Amino acid sequence: MSGFRTLTSTSVVLRETNIDTDQIIPARFLSTTERVGLGKHAFNDWRWQADGTPNPVFAFNQPHNAGRSILLAGRNFGCGSSREHAPWALADLGLRAIVSSEIADIFRGNSLKNGLLPIVLDEADVQTLMQRPDDELTIDVAARELRTPDGRVYAFPLDGFSQTCLLEGVDQLGYLLGRTPDIERYESEHAR
Repeated sequence: MSGFRTLTSTSVVLRETNIDTDQIIPARFLSTTERVGLGKHAFNDWRWQADGTPNPVFAFNQPHNAGRSILLAGRNFGCGSSREHAPWALADLGLRAIVSSEIADIFRGNSLKNGLLPIVLDEADVQTLMQRPDDELTIDVAARELRTPDGRVYAFPLDGFSQTCLLEGVDQLGYLLGRTPDIERYESEHAR
């Protein structure tokens, strides 16, 4: 997992609402514990036609969306069953942030644990951003802000612990391991 303070990218837009985790990564691809390679199965049933060829109208198959790392999604993104494979697949697809007016709590938690930033903004603001997907958005994790080229600034909620983990590029265990000297010092000072 790599950390980031700021991220600047144009966006991929998926206007659909209620995109659940089975649409993000279908259950038939959950047999692995490897994170690498899951991106090819992200949105599998929308990205690929029955004969295995790319669906040309799907956003992630359109050439102008290649390399974009921010997803602007419809309301209630990531609903459905809990599966860490969903943020793994999105991160492997190249995404670093999801922006929506509603993101399911379990998906949000799984995303934050895996270096994918879920940003919740007002519905009107998300719709405004969706109208201009080619604008370079800047996400500042330290300031908890999303900025547009024309100077608009959208503050977003992010708890301090998740913010620290994103900035340092660590998960919960990595955070603790990074504090091993402090933990050992405390343990030695308070040994009975």
